Amino acid sequence: MANKIEVKELLEAGVHFGHMTRKWDPNMAPYIYMERNGIHIINLYKTAAKIEEANEALKKIAASGRKVLFVATKKQAKDIVAEKAAACNMPYITERWPGGMLTNFVTIRKAVKKMASIDRMKKDGTFDTLSKKEKLQIDRLRAKLEKNLGSIADMSRIPAALFVVDIKAEHIAVKEAKKLNIPVFAMVDTNSDPREVDYVIPANDDASKSIEKILSLVTDAVKDGLANRTSEKETEETVETPEVATAAPEVAPVETKSEE
Repeated sequence: MANKIEVKELLEAGVHFGHMTRKWDPNMAPYIYMERNGIHIINLYKTAAKIEEANEALKKIAASGRKVLFVATKKQAKDIVAEKAAACNMPYITERWPGGMLTNFVTIRKAVKKMASIDRMKKDGTFDTLSKKEKLQIDRLRAKLEKNLGSIADMSRIPAALFVVDIKAEHIAVKEAKKLNIPVFAMVDTNSDPREVDYVIPANDDASKSIEKILSLVTDAVKDGLANRTSEKETEETVETPEVATAAPEVAPVETKSEE
């Protein structure tokens, strides 16, 4: 485990605060501990267990070399997600979700290539030959593409999983992922339907402290998976080196016996 999940830390971060009881989704009932002052309180022991379950799966995905796409466009989550996802070298969407991002990935890749071609124009001097008006139009297009797609420029194929903050706000992303059978990990508040998610983390998805706490825990697990992948590669390389040395005549017969 990247970090041991401490219920006390979740409590201090306000992860337990749900929505007003009148806004609740009945399917969240198994994750609700009690009602206090008209607000549902999330059972943090269940949250901790669900984080551990999600982290194990995320660690395996990262260790396999595949990508997890982090999605959060709401104001209080976007900066946190951008920082945490970038720190573990994973793609993220924090501006408007581009329709067809997953279901029409070929078109999205074309837009990314357009961005790369503009960069090439600036490097090879082609850009300098354009008129002032054309330069302005291209710069505006480049800025727009960077804002919407910059963080996924290196994502050459559909991600292995999505991590979503607020499945209500990101319902289009969740719908596209489900259509393609891409597993969805998500922070799910008491006003959302957990049945839409493969790995539910019942948590307050509105407060920045809560979002930061959960994101820290899950991205630490991703980092662990990446570290495991690196160490496995190093181990393989180390194992290969002695095999070369077995070419020495005097040790060859001994190794042949042990292999039999």
